[in-house]
Amino acid sequence: MPSPLLPSGPQRTLALAQLTNSVGDGAYYVTSALYFGHVVGLAPARIGLGLTVAWAVGSVVGVPLGRVADRRGPRGTAVLLALATGCAVASFLFVRGFLPFLAAACLYATAQSGLAAARQALLAGLVAQQERTGVLAHLQSTLNAGLAVGAALGGLALSRGTAPAYLGVFAVDAVSFFLCALLLARLPAVAPVPAARGAKGGVLRDRPYAVVTLLNAVLLLRMPLLSLGLPLWITGRTGAPGWTVSALFLLNTGAVMLFQVRAARSVSGLASAARAIRRSGVLALATCGVFALSAGRSPAVAVAVLVAGSVLLVAAEMLQSAGSWQIGFDLAPAGRTGEYQAFFGTGTTIARTLGPLVLTGLLMGMGVLGWLLLGCLFLAASYALSPATRWAAGTRRGDAPAVAPASAAVQAAAA
Repeated sequence: MPSPLLPSGPQRTLALAQLTNSVGDGAYYVTSALYFGHVVGLAPARIGLGLTVAWAVGSVVGVPLGRVADRRGPRGTAVLLALATGCAVASFLFVRGFLPFLAAACLYATAQSGLAAARQALLAGLVAQQERTGVLAHLQSTLNAGLAVGAALGGLALSRGTAPAYLGVFAVDAVSFFLCALLLARLPAVAPVPAARGAKGGVLRDRPYAVVTLLNAVLLLRMPLLSLGLPLWITGRTGAPGWTVSALFLLNTGAVMLFQVRAARSVSGLASAARAIRRSGVLALATCGVFALSAGRSPAVAVAVLVAGSVLLVAAEMLQSAGSWQIGFDLAPAGRTGEYQAFFGTGTTIARTLGPLVLTGLLMGMGVLGWLLLGCLFLAASYALSPATRWAAGTRRGDAPAVAPASAAVQAAAA
């Protein structure tokens, strides 16, 4: 079994920075809606509107910020954006109206999006190409561990339910990003890369990469599936008790912490990444089929079926994550990792923005048939990524690793 710790040096510092700010993020995620409603005084519709606008702005601005990381150096850019994120969180402590909230939320989302891209560029400059997916798997495990700790801290604030408790959580979140900035500043500097000839159009003109990003966004619908679609299904269409939602979330978080590194070991290039994503599509189809079987069952049977589906879901998630990390990095031209990773990251925003509409329409509107259609959507996107990746790889200079043909996916999924 792989070691739970990364080697000492830049990789471990990156993990510590990830752990630090993910603790703050975990506390933020579980308390933010109630904080903005009870302390800031906003109506739920305005909270949703403000956060949707903020993340849309952040995903758009994140691409030029990723380009800044490439051109000016990812370490300094990451440090500044971590400080900016901390300041944005701190500003939430003082806003008491919609427009100030919207401004602070836009700053927060923009800084977060840029920080994610700058950190990916920093990782690319500090970690050898063949080691990146493994390191990212460790970082994902660290992220989940931090989110779990932060969620526990947020739970304490929720149990108190007072304004000072919520304010304390947001103060902890702000401090976590300031500590993250200090840790990032300890990393070795990565030299900036001047703009290459022919790169004037930027990532937005790279149509093959855009197609890969869009297909990956479809696969990322698993994120709102876990946080929104499945809870609505459990409470509205099954006899499972309400606590099942929390139990399945803990199962997912714990499994990623324990097994993401192992799941990523099979991914070492574009061919193995495409194969892993196809396997994830097969598992996602099976997941949807199992979840559909929970409709109308008795509480005990429904819980058992939902647990089985959740095991399949987290297996699909870990394979899809490992494959997408490899593809997102390997298809980024040299010296443009920050810009390309920022664009690749917009897939998360697309999934989180459109996912609630798609999932509620399919699952709550169509029931069992909706689950089957969703599973087929996952499968189709996972298989389509193979030719899209070959297309993108073929447009790069030099010989790119070949992507394995999709015909081996079913056998690979059973391996």
